[in-house]
Amino acid sequence: MACSSGSGAKMSSPNVSTSTMAVTPGAVDQKTSPVLFEIYGEIWNVQARLGQGVSASVYRVSSGRASTAAVKEFQADTQGGDYGFLKERSVLESIQGHKKIVTLYGVFTNHNPFGVATRCLLLELLDVNVSDLLVRASNQGHSMWLIQHCARDVLEALSFLHREGYVHADLKPRNVLWSADDECFKLIDFGLSYREGHQDVKYIQTDGYRAPEAELQNSLAQAGLGGDSGCTTAVDLWSLGIVLLEMFSGTKLKEIVKSQEWKDNSFAIVDHIFSSNALVYPAIPVYHLRDLIKSMLHNDPKLRSTADVALVDPFFSIPFAPHIEDLVLLPTPVLRLLNVIDDSHLYNEDEYEDIVEDMKEECQKYGTVVSLLIPKENPGKGQVFVEYANAGDSKEAQRLLTGRTFDGKFVVATFYPLSAYKRGYLYQTVHYNLNKLYSGSPRS
Repeated sequence: MACSSGSGAKMSSPNVSTSTMAVTPGAVDQKTSPVLFEIYGEIWNVQARLGQGVSASVYRVSSGRASTAAVKEFQADTQGGDYGFLKERSVLESIQGHKKIVTLYGVFTNHNPFGVATRCLLLELLDVNVSDLLVRASNQGHSMWLIQHCARDVLEALSFLHREGYVHADLKPRNVLWSADDECFKLIDFGLSYREGHQDVKYIQTDGYRAPEAELQNSLAQAGLGGDSGCTTAVDLWSLGIVLLEMFSGTKLKEIVKSQEWKDNSFAIVDHIFSSNALVYPAIPVYHLRDLIKSMLHNDPKLRSTADVALVDPFFSIPFAPHIEDLVLLPTPVLRLLNVIDDSHLYNEDEYEDIVEDMKEECQKYGTVVSLLIPKENPGKGQVFVEYANAGDSKEAQRLLTGRTFDGKFVVATFYPLSAYKRGYLYQTVHYNLNKLYSGSPRS
């Protein structure tokens, strides 16, 4: 990318490898994974295996039209029942249409070269999950903006799900994923879900996110004893409370939640976690978040907040702006380049127009550019905003531009909320630490 200023500076590749904060799924194991799926008469190539569980594997796939999606392939059921596939398909088909719940595109049967037929779901492809975000938190916790964003999105999904009569029954960080194109968190994995009052799953929820009543029911089922401990939609609120507490603290709390101390006085532990971070966060929002989490963690499910009540909590009335580290973690169709344009380049009209054209030419190498903006005044002065046709192009550009140098300076490439960009709401340039951005620590 040539700069039109008299300095003749050019963007160059980095001398050392730097992290782009992008999700890097494991490579496909050719011995155990399919290399392609035929879906509705079209060939989709497997790009990577995104996850593998006891009963199913998930793959990122692309078609000849460059479309991308996810395929959840269930292991062949030797009994011919296909229970896991049929159950998840049934739930997903019943709850489609909500923005905060993963979209089911269709279902199909895959016939592999060995003559084995497997049942598959074709799903919306999502991005980073909350579990990965926790790993990148480096035990320091996430910003209030990110916590609030995640909490609101999940609560809206739960509110819809619960109104439809369903319990998710396996809410955990790995089942909450970011959608780059919709700029929101979405719920996935409904394999343990059931209609409230008609539980057809013996063991629900994951250890560390399991409500007390679900713990009791699972223990009874394991002992071969009957009984219904009343696992209602309240179990989902308990799980969300733990997820939000982990996002605030930046640490996994499984061992703490299983301890006798937690069982004796969980609220005292919540208070201690919040007091330990008192200097990091502003006081009033912290108190509201603490009280919101406590409302979800009553041992008595009847005392727990519902999703609808939680959504009108005072915590959601406080406006937050994302930290620059948040914008590195969460992909969107808009890319923001920092540390590229000096003020001196902005006030010579010919020089400015040349810079804009050079930036467009460079950025179009990575995907279709819808618009490009370089503000001459604050807010956003000297920042380069590039709107791509989709988040896939934006992520590719972020991956390839991060760590390159321009006029001797490292380029910082973050994502930017499309909704804010469309409204013309541009954040002021903020202080950032390159080492922390590239190492995965989310706070400066």
